[in-house]
Amino acid sequence: MAQYKSTISLFLEELKTQKPELEQAQQDGRALLWDKAPISPEDQKRAQLARIKQKAYVYQ
Repeated sequence: MAQYKSTISLFLEELKTQKPELEQAQQDGRALLWDKAPISPEDQKRAQLARIKQKAYVYQ
């Protein structure tokens, strides 16, 4: 019995066969924008001390 594949799944499979470098480019883009190195405890403390406290009611 054949399994159903949606048109989008077929399109993505065809795209990946035509452009095999696409997946690596996606991973590189994700690493550039989202995957960040952990912040050191010193930097965390400095960022916390640099914060400006917000008033309880902002519009006053």
